[in-house]
Amino acid sequence: MPSSASNAKAYVFLVITTLIWGGNSVAGKMAVDHVSPMMLNSLRWIIAGIALATFAGPQVRRDWPVIRRHLPLLLGYGAVGFTGFNAFLYLALQYTSAINAVIAQAAVPMAIFALNFILFRTGVVAAQWIGFALTLSGVALTVSHGEPSRLMALDLNRGDALMMAAVLVYAIYTVTLRYKPAIHWQSLISASVFGALLASLVPLSVEAALGQTRLPDATGWAVALFAGLMPSLISQILYVRGVEMIGPNRAGLFINLIPIFGTLLSLAFLGETLHAFHIGALVLALSGIAVAERGRSARA
Repeated sequence: MPSSASNAKAYVFLVITTLIWGGNSVAGKMAVDHVSPMMLNSLRWIIAGIALATFAGPQVRRDWPVIRRHLPLLLGYGAVGFTGFNAFLYLALQYTSAINAVIAQAAVPMAIFALNFILFRTGVVAAQWIGFALTLSGVALTVSHGEPSRLMALDLNRGDALMMAAVLVYAIYTVTLRYKPAIHWQSLISASVFGALLASLVPLSVEAALGQTRLPDATGWAVALFAGLMPSLISQILYVRGVEMIGPNRAGLFINLIPIFGTLLSLAFLGETLHAFHIGALVLALSGIAVAERGRSARA
């Protein structure tokens, strides 16, 4: 069983990860009209690859025999979890708001629970369902501005449907991390980023063929640089380590913090005021994680 110190470390990794991912949705919305979505998707993996090349080369060479044996799987992680999710996200943000995009990501833990049960018959304890409900309540409190009746005004559009596809894609990526080979994280991320870059060229080609490609301006480059270094690299490293340390079901629950962080970051960039219901929503989300963790520990 993982130690308390190991659990605490995983929690820190996963909270930082979700904070960065909340910022990714906000940055993606800021990029609209400054760079086309598939161009942004490709640029972020080019930037992440350049960053990795500055320090990961020696480790990749040492792990190359293992990488070569598992190359299709590692490239698939990048194609599905990295490029697939972000392609759907950036495309969705052309049609829906950043806040709708981060709300949709609250469904990722439920999708992870369902896929783990369907594919691997992994049980979900009652405390995890209660924790999910609490964190989802926090999301509802945030997006309704403390007035739950306002939720009825949230209309689904093409962008919201695309976000549901993004949710499914990332849940598939998360549950299949159990198959990753035992290699250093630098090699895992490097191979995945390379797979993401290769996969991103396909939708970029389609975008170009449709005449919809937009090269980045100064704002577009700033968003691409942020996306290439933070969500593409730092958060992926921390998420993989978090899943390794506490497992996909427990790690997936932290994804419910993305709507909270994403909403708060949206408010910050818009210069709006922080209200009491935002604090209450964050407390609910953190309480949900605590309940799920306590229930798991008691059962163990």
